[in-house]
Amino acid sequence: MLLIAAPGQGAQTPGFLAPWLELPGFGDRLAAWSELAGCDLIRCGTTADAEEIRDTAVAQPLLVAAAVAAAVDQVVTGAHPVSRQSVGVAGHSVGELAAGVLAGVISAEDAMRLVRVRAHAMAAAAAAEATGMTAVLGGDEATVLAAIEAHGLTPANVNGAGQIVAAGTLPQLAAFAESPPAGTRLRPLSVAGAFHTHHMAPAVEALAAAAEGVQVRDPQRPLLSNRDGAVVRAGKDWVDRIINQVSAPVRWDRCMQTMGSLGDTAMIELPPAGTLTGLAKRTLRGVQLVAVKTPDDLPAAHALLAEHADSHADSHAPDWRLLVAPLAGVFRAPVGHPESDAPGTPVGEGADLGSVEMRGGTHAVAPGFPATVIEWLVEDGDPVSAGQPLVRLQPQLAD
Repeated sequence: MLLIAAPGQGAQTPGFLAPWLELPGFGDRLAAWSELAGCDLIRCGTTADAEEIRDTAVAQPLLVAAAVAAAVDQVVTGAHPVSRQSVGVAGHSVGELAAGVLAGVISAEDAMRLVRVRAHAMAAAAAAEATGMTAVLGGDEATVLAAIEAHGLTPANVNGAGQIVAAGTLPQLAAFAESPPAGTRLRPLSVAGAFHTHHMAPAVEALAAAAEGVQVRDPQRPLLSNRDGAVVRAGKDWVDRIINQVSAPVRWDRCMQTMGSLGDTAMIELPPAGTLTGLAKRTLRGVQLVAVKTPDDLPAAHALLAEHADSHADSHAPDWRLLVAPLAGVFRAPVGHPESDAPGTPVGEGADLGSVEMRGGTHAVAPGFPATVIEWLVEDGDPVSAGQPLVRLQPQLAD
């Protein structure tokens, strides 16, 4: 099995989105999502300085938008057809919203609406008291956790590979720094508050209220949760988890344990990549890793997906495939409604199955493999979101 992972806050760097804007449609997606996100995603991802993108209200929407935009059409839907069960998804902290989009639980647009609320609510909670986070590197895990508790801090991120993040008030962190656990190195993090602790309780309420108006579907592929590393089966359960995760520790160590138990042999990290592949390199021995930092890394990601195109982590997984919308817009059936509209009709690789109209142009809907139409999930004129399933196809087996 292969896992696609979306990084969390702190992974962003100034200008990291600049090379991605050279790809067709990428800038259009960011422009369309900027209003929903409450910030100019293109400017923030290209010319904004480190201090500006450190702001929680900017960093969180920027990270979710980058991961989803890079995945839609470029990493997932632009590559070889893969079984829903052979590719799983996970996100670290705010990256869970991007993972939810890739798993089909929520639309990209709803993810941007939710991350805007999440980011502003967490920023407001952080402003209420001077708090922060410090990475604890190395040392004995039990000893580190005991020291964190003794100082009244919270282990906000337990990332594995000898990395635990302590969070709390600045005086608590200062006292912790004066007597660090034996064998550890401390690194204060450039974040605005004590995320994933009780200090974020007001943000939980705000996100819960925002989530009430979101359409939720059950995951279409394995989706791991930061709460305990579990594979989430129900969309409502996932929503409850990401709401409460705002004030609860991120257990990325347990996500990596689940990757191992599922037989993961590869992982692709979405931009701005590097952090999660670094942790996996030290923990998941023998797993192939691709950090998609720029478009130059896409061929390696596509090659890894191709290797897993026919693998099945679940012997009972369906062998059909979903063709999804590359962008948000309006679905238009092929001119003249050809025979390919009918279930049971064979269609060739690259067949015209319609298009998605959006502001500034259209994007063709075409399979990258020969198949038979099983079921259409949309009709001509239906509004669609990025990543929304359009048609269910049965791939034709090679002779």
